[in-house]
Amino acid sequence: MSDAWKAKRFWKESAVVPEAEGFGIQLDGRAVKTPAKRGLVVPTRAMAEVIAAEWDAQEGEINPHSMPATKTANAAIDKVAVQHAEVADMLAAYGDSDLLCYRADHPDELVALQAAQWDPMLDWGADALGARLEPRAGVMHVPQDKKALDVLSARTHALTSFELAAFHDLVSLSGSLILGFAVAEAAHPPDAVWTLSRLDEIWQAEQWGKDDEAEALAALKRSQFLHASTMFTLCRET
Repeated sequence: MSDAWKAKRFWKESAVVPEAEGFGIQLDGRAVKTPAKRGLVVPTRAMAEVIAAEWDAQEGEINPHSMPATKTANAAIDKVAVQHAEVADMLAAYGDSDLLCYRADHPDELVALQAAQWDPMLDWGADALGARLEPRAGVMHVPQDKKALDVLSARTHALTSFELAAFHDLVSLSGSLILGFAVAEAAHPPDAVWTLSRLDEIWQAEQWGKDDEAEALAALKRSQFLHASTMFTLCRET
């Protein structure tokens, strides 16, 4: 952890300032840096204002856990920007094993539920993204159509570093490239998309009862997913 994260509040006010490549955050006139000592400059004023508000809300010792927007911006600048292609490749690979495509072969109730709720999302992917992924019964991997995967990969690589940082959590937390794009393209409410990603777990809980530990973990992941959705939106706001 950077020493900067361990410091106590030394500033009176935070401010958003225009920069050549976007908007930076200053603390009493001093530019905020990332852990790798790069300038914390983000693409939109809306995002910068959210980050500035996180810094302004700090009291006493800086608590990075209360600064999720700052953390995402740091990741975009220090990690994603320097290995954009590798991150995009990793996320695009989810298309070949997308959650929406791996279906139960029993019981009939779950099979029908998955078809009813997941088929429309695959249809949306075909229409809106130009990539038709096909469902498979069982857990054995069956490759998807290469043309569809190439389309999804190109869309993923076209995302900016800041978009890709948020997209990473949308895809990895849901297990689905299609669901990640559904949120990124504002095609469906993020909370509804998160619920779709947990269809199997919700169904199992209804059959056998809830597990408190699993529910707590799911709640944490949901909050992270919704944060990623917000950050992606902030990337495109003016």
